[in-house]
Amino acid sequence: MLTGLVTGLSLIVAIGAQNAFVLRQGIRREHVLTVVAVCATADALLVSAGVAGLGALVTEQPVALAVARYGGAAFLLVLAVQAALRARHPERLDPSTAAPAGHRGVLLTALALTFLNPHVYLDTVVLLGSVANQHGPTGRWHFAAGAAVGSVLWFTALGFGARRLRPLFARPRAWQVLDVVVAVVMVVVAVGLVV
Repeated sequence: MLTGLVTGLSLIVAIGAQNAFVLRQGIRREHVLTVVAVCATADALLVSAGVAGLGALVTEQPVALAVARYGGAAFLLVLAVQAALRARHPERLDPSTAAPAGHRGVLLTALALTFLNPHVYLDTVVLLGSVANQHGPTGRWHFAAGAAVGSVLWFTALGFGARRLRPLFARPRAWQVLDVVVAVVMVVVAVGLVV
């Protein structure tokens, strides 16, 4: 279980589209529990699917991998452009003037960033599923449980810990820097998927 925890954390801690969204929602204190629950539950389900054999099945389908790769790259590039546009007109976190994001929109965005991002499948289903299956019939499920616990710990810490950054993000420049970093990361990940 400890091996799964450490391996899972090593993959999800990297800044990506999903983590950037969780951080943003945590800073804004908008629907954080929903976002954390979606991300952690999805990771647990996807790791379980990989351990159950979906990862091996997916790697045998080169067309499915190519569609996921190029579709995911396009999706990430759209998100990168959106972040770059936000950086041109940075916001200021002011609870008295900021309109809260709708719960449905936040939920749909969290689901899209989770299930439309091919990196999530590569990390959870293919990679973690493959590593877990090296631990034998019983050990693989302990590994999967550890990876799921790692996801819960990470997304909870990121989502609810982000509120400590709230004073920093009262300045538009901080949002601008965050959006530039997010845009760059998304472009790098998209290029990495295609190359």
